[in-house]
Amino acid sequence: MNFALATGIALAAAHAVAQQHDPAMHMQHQAQAAKTAKAAPKDIRQAVKFPKVLREHTLANMRDHLLALQEIQEALAKQEYDKAGDIAEHRLGMSSLALHGAHDVAKYMPKGMQEAGTAMHRHASRFAVAAKDAGATGDVRPALAALAATTAQCVACHAGYRVQ
Repeated sequence: MNFALATGIALAAAHAVAQQHDPAMHMQHQAQAAKTAKAAPKDIRQAVKFPKVLREHTLANMRDHLLALQEIQEALAKQEYDKAGDIAEHRLGMSSLALHGAHDVAKYMPKGMQEAGTAMHRHASRFAVAAKDAGATGDVRPALAALAATTAQCVACHAGYRVQ
């Protein structure tokens, strides 16, 4: 390749890179992002009204559910299957209903939200058994499938409902 051609290619490449970092182009991208944010779809989830104390209680429970899911994943990563199962059963499973005051909040939930919550708690109890089985068999796949089924219930509920 001759020197003039190589220099031309290098200059063209440098110009292309400079255009990528052009401040005006950056501002254009920011303006487009702002338009997109303004055009975001309206939240069409069903609003569920709780008394203030129960709203705060419910939101705290959901944050604890997220924390429990994190702790379960950490335990699975360390191959602490019994620990993962215990966390699931006591913080998410059917055994946790009284601890979370489920009876008090259920009367404010629409039927679909109640069903999703009950399904999540049942799946979490199934995960607890599958996690403990993984400790005996060494096969974690059924436990991971059960954990996915549990979190799918969380996703479904949060996609359909919002607490007010």
